[in-house]
Amino acid sequence: MYSLWAVVKDDLPESWQARCPSLKGLLLSFPAAPALGLVCTPQPEASTKASLRVLFISVLNAVLAGPLLARKKERKQDGVSAARSRHRSHAAPPLGAVSRSHTAAGVAAGGGPPGEEASWLRRLSEEARSGWRLSAAPSEPPALTVAAVERYLAEAPPAAPRYWYDVTLADGAGQERCYLAPRLSRLVQRAHLHAGARVRLTRCSYLYDERRLRRGLLCVEALQPASPPASPPAPAAPRSRGRVPPPLRGERRHYLPLWNNEDPYGDIWVAERPPARVDVDVSKLISLGQLETTWRSRIHFRPLLVRVLHKSRLRYYGKPEKKMDMPYQAYFEVADGSGMMSMVLWNSLCPEWYNSINVGTVLLLEQYAVKDSYPFKTQPTPRDPQMKRFTTIEISLNVRNPPTKISIISEEMVKAEWGLPEVKYQFVTRTELNDLPNNHSCDVIGLVTFVGRVQRTRKKEDGEDFWLYRWAHAIDGTSDKPFILEIFATSQPDVFERIHPMTYLVCTQMRVVRDLSENPSHTVYLTTSNESQIFITGWHKGQPYTKDTKVKNFIQWTRTQSEANQMRKTVIGGYYPFPRPPNNFLKYCKNNKVESVLKAIGELGEEIEGLHYREHKRIAIQGIISAIRYISCSSAAEDASGVEPVQKDAQTLESSPVSKQDDVHKGKTRSLQGTELGSFREPSCTPREQHQHQTQLSKKSTAKRRTLHKSCTDTEQGTTSVTSVSSYPYYTRSAKKKLSLNEFRHEDCVQEQASSDSSQCCADQGEINDTPETEEVARTCISWQSELWAQVKDKLMKYLHHGAIFPESIPCKFDYMYKDFLMQQYNLHAAVHQPKETRTDKSIGEFKSTGGLGYYEVTVLGINHDVAIDVAFLPLFGHEDPHLFPVEEVENDPLLSCMSCISCQQKATGTGTLCDVLPLSNEIVKAAMDLDGKHVVCILDVCHLGDDKVEVFLSKIYKTVEADVPDPV
Repeated sequence: MYSLWAVVKDDLPESWQARCPSLKGLLLSFPAAPALGLVCTPQPEASTKASLRVLFISVLNAVLAGPLLARKKERKQDGVSAARSRHRSHAAPPLGAVSRSHTAAGVAAGGGPPGEEASWLRRLSEEARSGWRLSAAPSEPPALTVAAVERYLAEAPPAAPRYWYDVTLADGAGQERCYLAPRLSRLVQRAHLHAGARVRLTRCSYLYDERRLRRGLLCVEALQPASPPASPPAPAAPRSRGRVPPPLRGERRHYLPLWNNEDPYGDIWVAERPPARVDVDVSKLISLGQLETTWRSRIHFRPLLVRVLHKSRLRYYGKPEKKMDMPYQAYFEVADGSGMMSMVLWNSLCPEWYNSINVGTVLLLEQYAVKDSYPFKTQPTPRDPQMKRFTTIEISLNVRNPPTKISIISEEMVKAEWGLPEVKYQFVTRTELNDLPNNHSCDVIGLVTFVGRVQRTRKKEDGEDFWLYRWAHAIDGTSDKPFILEIFATSQPDVFERIHPMTYLVCTQMRVVRDLSENPSHTVYLTTSNESQIFITGWHKGQPYTKDTKVKNFIQWTRTQSEANQMRKTVIGGYYPFPRPPNNFLKYCKNNKVESVLKAIGELGEEIEGLHYREHKRIAIQGIISAIRYISCSSAAEDASGVEPVQKDAQTLESSPVSKQDDVHKGKTRSLQGTELGSFREPSCTPREQHQHQTQLSKKSTAKRRTLHKSCTDTEQGTTSVTSVSSYPYYTRSAKKKLSLNEFRHEDCVQEQASSDSSQCCADQGEINDTPETEEVARTCISWQSELWAQVKDKLMKYLHHGAIFPESIPCKFDYMYKDFLMQQYNLHAAVHQPKETRTDKSIGEFKSTGGLGYYEVTVLGINHDVAIDVAFLPLFGHEDPHLFPVEEVENDPLLSCMSCISCQQKATGTGTLCDVLPLSNEIVKAAMDLDGKHVVCILDVCHLGDDKVEVFLSKIYKTVEADVPDPV
């Protein structure tokens, strides 16, 4: 007898099976005849089967309609309850109501074993695909985890975005790779959207690939941030160990690293190929010298046996308008007994061989090509001056024309009679570095005492490609001064990301950077070249340099050192103001026209908004130093404790003619992509509403709080004022702004007799409880402002507030116990989320800073008196290692030099609270007065730290009245 399933399976919608996983089993268990009261032969006729189908469908509709409606209502109620709760469960909830109507068949689940909960993302994809608009907008989307963010070259005209992004989202039940709409690319570029982030998918669409059958993808159209769960979410399912699927759009076969193009990324890059067991017949080989003299008369070349002496970083030359599978190139310098020649690894051979061919590797090359040498490539400096160099031709290795055969010979099989040269180095000590000329090539080894955060700089002004680099200090025991190293990515991401203090660092083919013509005392530093290689502890074993005499001497020195003493000198991360701008402004402009160097101060907002994640840029503006305010150590310490850095707000701007476009600069940067980026932020009030709320809070707090005696002293000229303030409100994350400098003017002072009780250092706590949005901090602030600033600050057209600093801006002491956490903080966001089993509850602000005395907020007024910007100056002093942040770098700049050399006197109150007495020194006031009303050129160091955090530091001040500064008129 036929079962019900055999009768009706062809007419049963797949969506019904998905909604009722046990339906198939139910139908299989019932024969057709008894269930419907009909008598069927073992092989019913077509008319009988048709009658059974019609009857069964009608009955099933009636039977299932009630349960399905009840289930839908139950899911809707569950979704509302989940939305009201503070933290959602990580498990995928029901899809919920959708703003567009769809048929029942269009809400099918993504399949799966019976009884297993279907992925919410899969159901959303099916819903978008089944609708006539090919889109969906769930009203109650659950919180999703970003499992991966991956980048690849776009396929579009040059005017379109150069790169596309695929985002892998996890909902607890499964993962789904989605294409990120190009207008949302800024979310990735500014690190709003990164691996490990929690988001809600509020709108998506389904895109069919018109060049393929039954192929489509889910496109993310809008996102919102989601609060992190109360407990850590379950880790996303790991990637399969098989080959990673290609990018979703276009014909590209592989992903690029997320933040640069030089590093290998993905499973297509073979980690290491084992040496080959081959018999080398020396009689059949050809030398490099013979190859150079005979290559034009040959079509096929005999095998080559060579040793690799130098290795370059990868070069990616892909372009959107060109279709090439693996547009990679890497140079190697190889040598035999006759000399040294360049070898080029092309395209698809790079993923297969680049990680396996290292300095010192012996290669047997067969079926290679020989071409004229490219004249514009960089050349490494040979370590053996006696070795002959062949520069007219180069060896070309490719997968075709002809297909190259490469064999790696293990070092144990290398015979002395082959005559292969040994790898040589030119290590220099820190003492010897003082005598080396500019651009000299050398190798160094040292113990790392400082490593900065990873930063990026654009290769071209308007391009999307970046260089990756970080600063490091290393000592070798021959001098009290360290090596200062500018380390660019060398296609060794595993090493580059693991540089940390207390590791042994080797850098080869480094270039000396110095300019004795400008300042003989200027600090010399080393920068990487195209052929540089870096190695740290764990990568030294088997490297050829371990036999070098100076390397052995360094290892011997480290055995005499106390680990505890060296640990006290270690620092990691933070703002590193090096190299300082030159003393001469013309020197600063030597490679650029003054018109292209100087930026209008009113354009700084757009300039800052255009920054990408961890992009560092140095900007020159003209302005007038109009106000200086010191933020004491109590304030800086609270900023570093995890509270969002505060921004100062000008109260009087509420009535000033500020445009809508400029108004958003009060306290945070402007919306990057309109509604797209705006929807990615947490729902909150508008900047104007925040400003009004801020003003109300400040007025309420001012009326209630009690302050210490405030002294207001006018200078002899009567053009400036110096103000001391005992206490003022400090707004937390919910307010995000500080009071105006008007709060610190003498007309707002409320004098009160001071007593010996510690409560006089701080505002009355009972009164502050009336304003829960604020908290008082015991400190003393001194501010200086010019008379010009007092006259124009209420009439500004635009006021940019970037005078706050962030915990990421302050270098901190290195703690070996939290080594992995600190490295993660100061490296870039990873492309793939890899949650660790052991986590720390510490934040970056909890680590001890190197200085801790505070910072300055400097107000620069535009020369047209209509725009102003607050910037920060961080006096990096007080560290045990005086060579980490040398003060002599700013000693020729009177104002910055005075601010770098301030002293702090601290005393403890009875309650243990630190009350800072930080008088604005006479030297600072005099230096500021010397600049009062004068046009100056300010050099700003700007770096985007992710999300909306942008640090803007004052690095240098040039007087325009000096003879060496061009007249701007």
